Formats: sequence, C-alpha cells, structure tokens
Amino acid sequence: MFRLKEIFNLTRFNKKKDGIFYSKMKALLGYSPKNLSIYSEAFTHPSFQYKKSTRKSYERLEFLGDAILGAVIADYIFRSAPDEDEGYLTKMRSKIVERRHLNRLGEELGLLDFLRTKLSHKQLGNNITGNLFEALIGAIYLDKGYEECSKFIEKKLINPYINLKNLEEKVISHKSLLIEWCQKHKRSFSFETEEDTEDRSNIRYFVAKVYIEGFPVTKARATSKKKAEENASKRACYKIQGKNYSLKS
Repeated sequence: MFRLKEIFNLTRFNKKKDGIFYSKMKALLGYSPKNLSIYSEAFTHPSFQYKKSTRKSYERLEFLGDAILGAVIADYIFRSAPDEDEGYLTKMRSKIVERRHLNRLGEELGLLDFLRTKLSHKQLGNNITGNLFEALIGAIYLDKGYEECSKFIEKKLINPYINLKNLEEKVISHKSLLIEWCQKHKRSFSFETEEDTEDRSNIRYFVAKVYIEGFPVTKARATSKKKAEENASKRACYKIQGKNYSLKS
C-alpha cells in the first residue's frame, strides 16, 4: 500500500515538472508544443541517461537540426542574393551558421536553463549552447514541420541578426585568410606551435608562431593549438594590412 502511494506521488510530481517545462517551452517557441517528449529529448545530455539501451539525448536531434538550419539559411541567401554565384552563397551560409554565432544565439535564448545533465557547465564544452539550438531546430521540425521551423529560424536568427552586406566583411578564420593571401602572393608560410613549458599555472597553454618567407612575423598564446594559431594569424593579418597590403586583393 505504501509503495502504491509512493508511485502515485511520484507521478503527480512528474506531471508538475512537465507542466513547468511545457510553459517554459511555450514561452520560448511562441506556440504550444504538440509532442513535449521531443523537446525534452532536445534538452537531455547523454550524461543524464544511464541505460544505454534506452538512452536518448540531444545528439540525434542536433544532427537533424543542423541539416534543417542549413537548408533554411541556404534558401534565404539564394532568394536574397539573386545575382551572386555559388561561391558567394556558400561563403555567406558558412558565416551565418558559424559555430560561435550559434553559441551566442543559444546563450541569448537561455537554452542551458532547459538542459538536463549530470555535468557542470564547465564540463559541457564551449559549443553546448549552439548544439542545443540545433537540437531545438530538429525538435521543432519533427513537431511542427518545415514551414513552422523556417518561421522560427527567421524570427530568432535571420531577422534580428542577419545582414548580408555586413557579413561580407566578417572574417570567420584569420588563419584561412592568411593562408589564402600567402598562396595568392606566392609567399611561403608556416606555423610552429608548441606547448608553453614555461607556464607554471594549472592550465595547459600553447604558443603559436607564424613565419612568412622564413621570418617570424607574430606569435600568440592560448589554451589550445587551434586558438593559438588563430590568434597568431589574426595578428599577422593586422600587420599585413598595416603595411597597406589588401588581404582581399
């Protein structure tokens, strides 16, 4: 008898939690979700599930959302830039769905507040909010279809943030920009990246150096090789521009 009472109380508690989640999702989406379980899955981290056989997390929905987001953005750019070629369209799409951009959007929407996880926010990685945004897109697509999903992306991403003219000047990767410039102007280049063994802190740092024509141009320090090389490349690009060279010509 006690066991039945315990189960009954647990069921009421779960319904209360579902009601709170439903209200929050409705406020975020701007409409009433039909299938709440899909959105619950979109905000469930793999660490929250214990049984591998029944484990569901945001990862599959993230995969789906990434594809849907790419299609909606591609359609928007295609219609907005009728005179531009395939190279321009591809470049603009990459800039719009760039990971840092999606991460910031996920942060502004407060998506971490919905996440069920056993890990601390520091353990989740830098891209978690962008991943959750893509998972949310996947959930909307399954729950409401492509048209409603497209409207959500237009309302939350395209209208408030996207301006193609401004994006034309945005640099996604200074390292890629530097390599393109060196190749175009027939300049040899190389990167030398090593762990900073002189650092005495508990954080692992790397130092990256940029060489052009065999001469050291810039260096930078960061917590990963990729970041260190990007930062060093950014400084090299500024130096090139400071000598009146155009990185786009």
